[in-house]
Amino acid sequence: MAEKKDYLKEVVKHIDIKDHNVIKLVDSMGEMAFSARDLNRAAKIYEMMIEDKDCAVILTLAGSLFSAGLKRVVYDMISNNMVDAIVSTGAIMVDQDFFEALGFKHYIGSPYVDDNEMRDLHIDRIFDTFIDEDELRICDETTEKIFNSLEPRPYSSRELLWHFGKYLEDNGGPKVEDSVVYAAYKHNVPIFVPAFSDCSAGFGIVVHQHKNPGKHVSFDSGKDFLELTQIKLNSKESGIFMVGGGVPKNFTQDIVVAADILSEDAPMHKYAVQITVADVRDGALSSSTLKEASSWGKVAQTFEQMVYSEATLALPLITGYAYHKGAWKNREKREFQKLYSKVETPA
Repeated sequence: MAEKKDYLKEVVKHIDIKDHNVIKLVDSMGEMAFSARDLNRAAKIYEMMIEDKDCAVILTLAGSLFSAGLKRVVYDMISNNMVDAIVSTGAIMVDQDFFEALGFKHYIGSPYVDDNEMRDLHIDRIFDTFIDEDELRICDETTEKIFNSLEPRPYSSRELLWHFGKYLEDNGGPKVEDSVVYAAYKHNVPIFVPAFSDCSAGFGIVVHQHKNPGKHVSFDSGKDFLELTQIKLNSKESGIFMVGGGVPKNFTQDIVVAADILSEDAPMHKYAVQITVADVRDGALSSSTLKEASSWGKVAQTFEQMVYSEATLALPLITGYAYHKGAWKNREKREFQKLYSKVETPA
């Protein structure tokens, strides 16, 4: 019978956009048609976001992106001042990024395996990628340990992910050099996970609250919404770069409406790019076009582009184009983490 080690052998490697100057390739795609031309326009719109001195750039992430090898792309965006805030699913930030920061890996696998055998071996499968379930349990337990160390009260996900970064700092730093959670902590880039229970942190909070029924940490989704809206209120213009859809997409588009309610004159997101493979015809929000978002008063139409492509293909090309064009070198840091008057420290 096969053993776990027989499957967990080849490590997924994260692509490094710094190693591949894609400017000529992406420029050439602008003279083509279909999705190639869409991608070219999206890359130029993202570059415009970075060049615009008044624009705050918000990145939204959904799907199994970091397990698939895209973690370093986002790490480089943070490290090179190409993004000011991130809105993500919990799995990406905790089960994939924080998980690797603790020293664990994702492995190259196959969709053509016996999933009953995978279950018996404690191997979790994400299409053609494998994860060690026993290591993922350690990640769950680590989140509980962090919650146990904090003052019992409601927290926004931004506050808690700041503490995740601090945990790594206090324990000798991440075991990898490209942790997104840690880079965001160091560069004062806030990360929001509106559905924070839907990941390893969810298992951690269940155990933490079960053991501490009277006084415990809890997740405050309303505070999440207010804090992200404050970024919109403190920015003259904003641009959104959306990878996938889901809660991060809608959450980030909705802050325009929230800001407008609070200030009465908040402008729509000036720039918007979305990478997706979702089909718009079923009316689902994750596949709704950016033009549709304009009808809700969320996204302006002049600089918006849908790119119908799988993220591992499109994201390195769009971000790589903007990185090698170099507009980020003259960009002022926003450090939105400092917007919030108080970052709680462990009790």
